[in-house]
Amino acid sequence: MLENIRVVLSHTTHPGNIGAAARAMKTMGLHHLYLINPRYFPDPQATAMAAGADDVLQNAVVCSSIDEALQGVVFTVAMTARLRDISIAVKTPREAMQEVLQQAATQPVALLFGTEMSGLTNEEMGKAQLGVNIPANPDFSSLNIAASVQVIAYELSVAAQNYQPETPQIVPATHERVEGLYAHLEKTLFEIGFFTTQNPARLMQRLRRLYSRTRLEDEEINILRGMLTVTTEYNARLRERYKQEHKDV
Repeated sequence: MLENIRVVLSHTTHPGNIGAAARAMKTMGLHHLYLINPRYFPDPQATAMAAGADDVLQNAVVCSSIDEALQGVVFTVAMTARLRDISIAVKTPREAMQEVLQQAATQPVALLFGTEMSGLTNEEMGKAQLGVNIPANPDFSSLNIAASVQVIAYELSVAAQNYQPETPQIVPATHERVEGLYAHLEKTLFEIGFFTTQNPARLMQRLRRLYSRTRLEDEEINILRGMLTVTTEYNARLRERYKQEHKDV
């Protein structure tokens, strides 16, 4: 299961945090590190802070976008300190790790961490199916990113020791397949004029939340995209008919 789990650090600014996160991962049996546009990497400070987890750093995958980092993933868990205006369910690490292991039993899962200063963006949060908040002192709740990785990795290790596998009821579609549906849906809604009196970004956020709860399978995505294609074609025929009927007006 742990081999199917990747830790994704987005736009890390301090190389020491990358090294410390790699060390935290290795102590708990995690090996797959993905970095989205790190400011400094590779870097001697990262190597120094890894303190023996050099193999995790050497095998780290550097990505230019979040979609690249999540390619092939079927379940993304976003770490957040924010509890308001989150469009997905948010759990504690202990509550969430059993679900992470259930998904990782068969397919890739991502644990997504944001920048040191501001955490994850709304766009990044929108890529996740579940949020995780580490309970902390409400007057001083900011955790160092490497410390956050250590807490999550520890909770994952504890959950793995008591894990009881279940027969999966569905086989979720990969991240890129779901993102393809969202892009197709947004394009279709624009073409049929649905966004004329709506806030497109806000509406798409709510639609993402809706579909995240359903955990779409490949065949379901094929059905939905087929419906969108037929809708676009029908809308185009209506427009053409209208033009023909009013060309002399």
